Amino acid sequence: MVSFSGHAVPMVVTLLVWFFATGLIAWLDNRDRATFPRALMMAGATGIAGLIAVVVGSNLSTIAGAYIGFIGALMVWSWHEASFLMGAVAGPRREPSRPSARGWERFIDASSTLIYHEIALALTALMLLSLSWNAPNPAGAQVFLLLFALRLCSKLALYAGVPNEIGTLLPPHLQYLCSYFGPQRFSGTFVCSLVATISLACWLGAQALAAPASSTEAVSASLLFALSVLGAVEHIFFALPFRDGALWGWALPARTNRINA
Repeated sequence: MVSFSGHAVPMVVTLLVWFFATGLIAWLDNRDRATFPRALMMAGATGIAGLIAVVVGSNLSTIAGAYIGFIGALMVWSWHEASFLMGAVAGPRREPSRPSARGWERFIDASSTLIYHEIALALTALMLLSLSWNAPNPAGAQVFLLLFALRLCSKLALYAGVPNEIGTLLPPHLQYLCSYFGPQRFSGTFVCSLVATISLACWLGAQALAAPASSTEAVSASLLFALSVLGAVEHIFFALPFRDGALWGWALPARTNRINA
C-alpha cells in the first residue's frame, strides 16, 4: 500500500536534495581554481559531519534515523565528488587518452585517471558498512553503497560508449577525461548497465511497497528506490540527445576568460 509519508515524501526529498546538491558541487568545481583550497576544507568538514550523521542515524530505529543516515551518506558522497572534481583525489594519469591505446592498455590508462578516487570510495563504503553492521537502521551505509554501485555502472558505460555526448558538467581542468569515453553508440556494456539499473529500481520499488505503510522500513526502501530511479534516468539520458548539464545551467559559471591551470 502506497502512503504519503512512507513513499511520496522520501522520493520528493531525494529528488530535491539530489538536484540542489549536484548543482552546488557543479558550481564549486567550475569556479576559479584559486577557490578550491577553501572549498575542499568546507567539503572535508561536510564529509566528517556526514560520517557522524550516518553513525547516529544507524543507531536510531526511527524514520528520523533513516533521514539522518540518508543525508549523512550524501554529505560523505559529496565530499568525495568535490575532491575528485577539484582534482584533489583522482589518479596518477592526468592527460588525454593516447590515440594508439587499445583494449586492455586503454582500460589501464582510463583506470589510472581515477583509481585513487575509486579506492577512496570503496574504503569509505566498507567503513560505513562496518560501522552500521548489526545496527538497527543501516540506511546511510546502504545509500552510500548504492551510489557507489550506480556510479560504477555509469563509468563503465561511458568508457564502453553511449549514444549521447556527455561531459558538460566536467570542469575545464578535467575535460581530458572525455577522451576516455567510448564512441557514441549503443554498446553492450551500456545496454547491460541500463537493464541492471532499471531492474534494481524495480526490485527496490517492490521492497518499498511491501514494507508496512509509513514505517521506517518503507521510508528507507523508498529513499533507495528514488536514488535507483535517478540512476536509471541518468542512463536513459545517456541514450537521448539531452545535454547532461541542461538541468544545472544555473549552477555553471561562464567559462570564458577563465584561467585553466
